[in-house]
Amino acid sequence: MKTKQELKEMVCAAIDARRDEIIAFADAVAAEPELGFKETKTAAKFTALLESLGRTPRTHIAHTGVIDAYQGAHSNIRVAVMGELDAILVADHPDADPSTGAVHACGHNAQLAAVAAIAYALHDTGLMEELDGDVVLMGVPAEENVEITYRNKLREEGKLWFLSGKQEFIRLGEFDDIDISVMQHSAVAAPGFRAGATSVCNGFTVKLINYKGKAAHAGAAPYDGVNALNAAMLGLMAVHAQRETFRDEDHIRVHPIITKGGDIVNIVPADVRLESYVRGSNTDAIMGASEKVNRAFRSGGDAVGAACEIIDLPGYLPLIQCEKLNELMYHELKTLVGDGVLNDCPGFGGGSTDLGDVSHLMPSIQSFFAGVEGGLHTKDFCLRDKELAILTAAKAMLCLVIELLYDGAAAGKQIKKDFKPVFTKEEYLRKWGRLE
Repeated sequence: MKTKQELKEMVCAAIDARRDEIIAFADAVAAEPELGFKETKTAAKFTALLESLGRTPRTHIAHTGVIDAYQGAHSNIRVAVMGELDAILVADHPDADPSTGAVHACGHNAQLAAVAAIAYALHDTGLMEELDGDVVLMGVPAEENVEITYRNKLREEGKLWFLSGKQEFIRLGEFDDIDISVMQHSAVAAPGFRAGATSVCNGFTVKLINYKGKAAHAGAAPYDGVNALNAAMLGLMAVHAQRETFRDEDHIRVHPIITKGGDIVNIVPADVRLESYVRGSNTDAIMGASEKVNRAFRSGGDAVGAACEIIDLPGYLPLIQCEKLNELMYHELKTLVGDGVLNDCPGFGGGSTDLGDVSHLMPSIQSFFAGVEGGLHTKDFCLRDKELAILTAAKAMLCLVIELLYDGAAAGKQIKKDFKPVFTKEEYLRKWGRLE
């Protein structure tokens, strides 16, 4: 039996040997970006890669998800290693799909390529025979919570309940036999920063707001109408007036957009629609701010006599850090990366991830690798250091898996034993999923 260090060196060498294929896979995914629950080409690429290694993955999970389970010498615990399939909407990015505006300006192509690298390493080394636990590779859809109206329509049609992939995986039972979840994300380079073991992420709730007024000829008889756009503008100003009431330590962020401002310019707008998040670092703060925001939006309708309908939808829960997983990953990063490794990413992570929901059920970690120039979700985003963002990330995650599953999976079992979940699956579905 090989030592842990020998196993780690073996898989790192295997990933290096497949370097060109792994980076080519990341580039192929980036070349055909797709938005959430529409990632058919991306899922097909990932499936084809797994099948080329003799695997038979399960597909079409939560529409486009892909799962492939690898059995160890003993199945003491199961570790999921995840990559996300979807792109984001940045229509003015030079690589954006001209028909959809989708682009991989968040690095999910690098994420998925790192999982592909692990699949190559498992195939090429026979690692699973040396481990006392199982590894489950997951390509998960729809982490970016965009096109909310479209997703809510799928929800109303009974095609999904949640608006994101990992939440749907929870609902569908795909995490029922998973004990620990592992993933990574690209990060923007900063002075002295190359990788972070983990980070803090906000949670949020989602809102669809619809102002309903009365149409009238905008030039001849505007006084006969009720202007829903004016109602929306007043509602937005009322939301802005709430901002000074949010505590700094709660990291509340409210950022609505108008998705429909009317129909044609010479009719008083009678149907105006908005989407918004209310983000925060803890659930109580999110729900408190959400009530203030709802009250503010309704006040805009009251001011001009328009109706205001608000649909609150499940967003994401804040990410809970598992300190022992963080410690183990930090050690792996120091070994692989050297200088520029932090326990977490610099600054507060004001973004959000549906891994936050998973982290309320089981020990979870999302590490960060500074391979990016420009800002996440912007036209300047560029995945510059693919070696770091893909190959090193894959090595770190697989070395962490070895640490968890070696020697009877002692480390993994201890982490599982020490973890106190916030929710059972049933409690999660009842309290968050159904907004009760």
